[in-house]
Amino acid sequence: MAAHTTEEPFPFHGLLPKKETGAASYLTRFPEHDGRGVLIAILDTGVDPGAPGMQVTTDGKPKIVDIIDTTGSGDVNMTTEVEPKDEIINGLSGRVLKIPPSWVNPSGKFRIGVKNGYEFFPKALKERIQKERKEKLWDPAHRAALAEVCRRTEEFDLLHPTPSQAEKLQKEELQCQSELLASLEKKYSDPGPVFDCVLWHDGITWRAVVDTSECGELSKCKVLTSYREAQEYASLGNAEMLNYSINIYDDGNTMCIVTSGGAHGTHVASIAAGYFPEEPERNGVAPGAQILALKIGDTRLSTMETGTGLIRAMIEVINHKCDLVNYSYGEATHWPNCGRICEVITEAVQKHNVIFVSSAGNNGPCLSTVGCPGGTTNSVIGVGAYVTPDMMVAEYSLREKLPPNQYTWSSRGPSTDGALGVSISAPGGAIASVPNWTLRGTQLMNGTSMSSPNACGGIALILSGLKQNGIPPSVPAVRRALENTALKVEDIEVFAQGHGIIQVDRALDYLIQHASLATSHLGFSVTVGSQRGIYLRDPTQILTPSDHGVGIEPIFPENTGNSERISLQLHLALTCSPTWVQCPSHLELMNQCRHFNVRIDPLGLREGVHYTEVWGYDTAAPACGPLFRVPITVIIPSKVPDGRNPELCFKDIHFRPGQIKRHFITVPPGASWAEITLTSHSGDVSSKFVLHAVHLVKQRAYRANEFYKFSSLLERGSLTEAFPVLSGKIVELCIARWWASLGDVTVDYSISFHGLHTSPSPLHVHASEGVTSFEVSSPLRYEEVSPAITLKSWVQPLRPLSSKIKPLGMRDVLPNNRQLYEIILTYSFHQPKSGEVTPSCPMLCELLYESEFDSQLWMLFDQNKRLLGSGDAYPHQYSLKLEKGDYTVRLQVRHEQSSELERLKDLPFVVSHRLSTTLSLDVYESHRAALMAKKKANSGTLSPGTSQHFFVTSLPDDKIPKGTSPGCYLSGSLVCPKSEFGKKAGQASAKRQGKFKKDVVPVVYHLIPAPNKSKNGAKEKDKDGEKEKDVKDEFAEAMRDMKIQWMTKVDSSSIYNELKESYPDYLPLHVQRLHQLDSEKERLKRLSDVVSAADCVISQIDQTALAVYLSMKTDPRPDAASIKSDMEKQKSSLLDALCRKGCALADQLLLPAGAQDGGAVATEESQPEDVGESVASSSGDGLHGVAKALTDTFWEVQKWAELTDSKVLMFSYKHALVKEMHGRALKFASKMMEEKPSKENMKNCIQLMRHLKWNHCAIFSENWLPVMYPVDFTPF
Repeated sequence: MAAHTTEEPFPFHGLLPKKETGAASYLTRFPEHDGRGVLIAILDTGVDPGAPGMQVTTDGKPKIVDIIDTTGSGDVNMTTEVEPKDEIINGLSGRVLKIPPSWVNPSGKFRIGVKNGYEFFPKALKERIQKERKEKLWDPAHRAALAEVCRRTEEFDLLHPTPSQAEKLQKEELQCQSELLASLEKKYSDPGPVFDCVLWHDGITWRAVVDTSECGELSKCKVLTSYREAQEYASLGNAEMLNYSINIYDDGNTMCIVTSGGAHGTHVASIAAGYFPEEPERNGVAPGAQILALKIGDTRLSTMETGTGLIRAMIEVINHKCDLVNYSYGEATHWPNCGRICEVITEAVQKHNVIFVSSAGNNGPCLSTVGCPGGTTNSVIGVGAYVTPDMMVAEYSLREKLPPNQYTWSSRGPSTDGALGVSISAPGGAIASVPNWTLRGTQLMNGTSMSSPNACGGIALILSGLKQNGIPPSVPAVRRALENTALKVEDIEVFAQGHGIIQVDRALDYLIQHASLATSHLGFSVTVGSQRGIYLRDPTQILTPSDHGVGIEPIFPENTGNSERISLQLHLALTCSPTWVQCPSHLELMNQCRHFNVRIDPLGLREGVHYTEVWGYDTAAPACGPLFRVPITVIIPSKVPDGRNPELCFKDIHFRPGQIKRHFITVPPGASWAEITLTSHSGDVSSKFVLHAVHLVKQRAYRANEFYKFSSLLERGSLTEAFPVLSGKIVELCIARWWASLGDVTVDYSISFHGLHTSPSPLHVHASEGVTSFEVSSPLRYEEVSPAITLKSWVQPLRPLSSKIKPLGMRDVLPNNRQLYEIILTYSFHQPKSGEVTPSCPMLCELLYESEFDSQLWMLFDQNKRLLGSGDAYPHQYSLKLEKGDYTVRLQVRHEQSSELERLKDLPFVVSHRLSTTLSLDVYESHRAALMAKKKANSGTLSPGTSQHFFVTSLPDDKIPKGTSPGCYLSGSLVCPKSEFGKKAGQASAKRQGKFKKDVVPVVYHLIPAPNKSKNGAKEKDKDGEKEKDVKDEFAEAMRDMKIQWMTKVDSSSIYNELKESYPDYLPLHVQRLHQLDSEKERLKRLSDVVSAADCVISQIDQTALAVYLSMKTDPRPDAASIKSDMEKQKSSLLDALCRKGCALADQLLLPAGAQDGGAVATEESQPEDVGESVASSSGDGLHGVAKALTDTFWEVQKWAELTDSKVLMFSYKHALVKEMHGRALKFASKMMEEKPSKENMKNCIQLMRHLKWNHCAIFSENWLPVMYPVDFTPF
């Protein structure tokens, strides 16, 4: 083993690699071509302006020219206008805000808004701050409060060994406090900091303050303008270390708080253009370049990109005249090179000369795994990720240097439409700056996310050199220079590295040398029908030679003169070296699309992948390399030997670190899953392998049929994995040794195919059919069958309650005043019990870059307009846990044409409710057994080529989930194999699919109306009896009941007095009178009348008879049902009257002196601040009588119901207030809050917490108020 010494210098150049790309030698040659004069737009999670290296450029300019959040996640609604009184305004958080006299505001008007900090905190910061806040703000105070209650309880028990009735209540008060503290600890949830926002115009510009003091002391907070005006930013505090800036939109109606949503964006910016004057070895690739930081990762969606964010970002790129874009994001796309987002990117590239550089994706090692837009969009330079020996030592601390290689996970081409996919490669790892809130200066990150900014920084150096040499750069010239000068690395396939590793110095020399050529600024469009290359992968495409028409069209820069277009005359030579491709030798090209024919003869090619290109040279300047390339990929699959046990075996296969074995296999007809087994022969080396399988299906992204597994293979160990396959299609299976897995290993591996074919698939079961059948066949081999159907969720379709189309603001205007529009659709649904839901819009989901609409975003709110969650194109990522209740979903879809949005005004939306326990459908082997519900199907064995029918019965009605209705359906899966690997294959998921699992046979269970309930016979008899009544009596009773109904709507006692004469003993009349008095506006002046009315109701009820009835176990009388109904009404009316009486008595005692003339009462709407004094300050013997009556009522109520009964809660709460038992009062107020969440109820709880001196609980609850009860819906 090599000895290491401390004298060895640290390999700094491996931390942020520049040597391998030629950037280091370039800067040695041209120190001033370091990116000066170049503006790079970083479209990412946002950039921290306070992070190391993000302050200035090498020539002293601000490093970041502007920071913009294009997603809307930082937006604050500032439409509320206020004028201060005595330099004080009330913020929307409920805090009092003090306006410093030094602020200049000619209008005197301020706009206010409120924002919860956790809405824009990065996830990692939120988790850290939640932990710190609990440890510092909650735990110490809560422990002290708990200890104090325990001490007081112990003292009380010592002083009162045999407590009286009143003392028992005091004991209960202490117990309540102890239970409440335990409950508050258990339910602890941190709402996070809540910030008031204040905005005003000082006569010159908009200025704003975020109340980071959280106490209204605005003089302590930094006043900011929009970042672009003075590059100002502030920090939220020493704990958070989260830097933020602001932007003002819509004439002050919207303020955006801009923060970084994650560390990714700052790291990317640091690689591209970080500048450290004191430590030049830490510099990014282009330290002289400036940055436009565009946050396109929506914090509401865990920094997922959105169409809104991307299209707004491209508008900003064009408006700021950016030279370069770096985009280290991307997703798998169903169809390449199209969709609204890609159109806007292409417009910026072709019409505004913006070079767009993007990561190719981290989804390798299988072919055709490049992401969108990096590897699938014509106008984008896709960058693969390369790892160098120096990086291995400096970044990863590997024990030994390995040869340079592509990272195992770097996505590979070609794109599904034949384009190469990866344009160039660059180092895909770096230790670079991250935001201050991470509490670290630098961090290692790897991915094509890192290779893209490395290449982008290199291109910035080239542009800086061109500009300083007076050569105007153009996208086609720069791209051609990069691809024609890139360094091809041996032993790395073309699909991984593209044209090679970027070579900055060689690319600049190339551009200067060929700047005078007529073709230097020309681009070329290559089309093969609707494709961008020739990609033969289907078994039918390689049976015979095939001809392909290739179209070549010159693309001129925007604003090229007509005379230049007319004068174009190119004499092109076409070359292609392999013998299996035939193409013409020359092509004459003018300003039109010219076609030529290419013949591919795949016969005789060995198994595996074959790649070549047809190159087009200008015969006048062959030295400048090809002007265009036509990529050609042909895949020759291997066939599985016919036989009873179809499998492929590979013996003694040697794997070096990072080595990949690819197998393209034609799946045997009838196969539905494959099993792969690896066995190691190496006794001294354990190794890491990636097993990756992909099927390409037309119009479906690779991820739809992908299997990925990262596995460790121990010394002389073995492992087996199973994954689903598609019968008769080609599957690519990659067995890849992990790039950093040291030492060589030898392994055997085998791939065996199994199959159980189910028909129909998917299986639709309609409840009305009673019995549904399906057939299972085994085409390949003996297979054990044990069919099981599980239903996992019920799906509720919704239609919009309202739809509104309107033009968006100034942020949403494309070049040439092309205004974007939005439609907002509102849906509502009821959640019958707590559970997990997944909302989605089926017509638009799974589409992002390829969507024909600009964007989609839904937000889900509770009935108080509190935002609970958001989601966009990929619904399985955005499941939510909801409590029972009513919810509103608002969906925004955007497009340039309002007429396209008009078509969506009735767009269906679905909510998938996860079942708390899965349901199983019974499966039988015969129709007769299913019909009679006899003997269920057991497991059995199917011989090769045989099949068996199975029968499924409907679910019993009592198993149908609550809340469903016709139009809803249940969804789940059918699993047929009995073997563990067969079941495992059905659940195999791609690494990037989150919770999404692939069901081999989806099952949809269609619901029908619930059964009609039988009517109550006793009630029908009653109706017959009623018919015998005299019509006059019926009329009189109907008139009486109508008048009683109207009593509460009329502010007078005339109706009551009139009816009392005729019906003195009619209970509903007296009950309604009580309700009338108790709900009057002037109730507080008539509390004694409320008490009298309650006494009247109580006197009408024979309490002894009621008590006797309630003690009966069974009632044998024939009219038992009607007696029961009558007695329940009596009990309800008695309890209601007692509680209303008790509340009125309590209010008399709670009133401050003199308030009988209309003062405030501590009801649920008012504030029990002065409870302590109110009882004491009330004088007179009359109040003593009231107090006694209240106590009597308190004990009377408890004869009939628990104090925590929902009907009794208000009285229990007020009685506790009178007794100044704030623990018991908080217990009842909390129960009221649970049953009827409202701002007023929550404020009552907060007041009681303050009375109990539990200020920590009160502060946290106060912060919840603006979060739980916002003024309006969160803006999109």
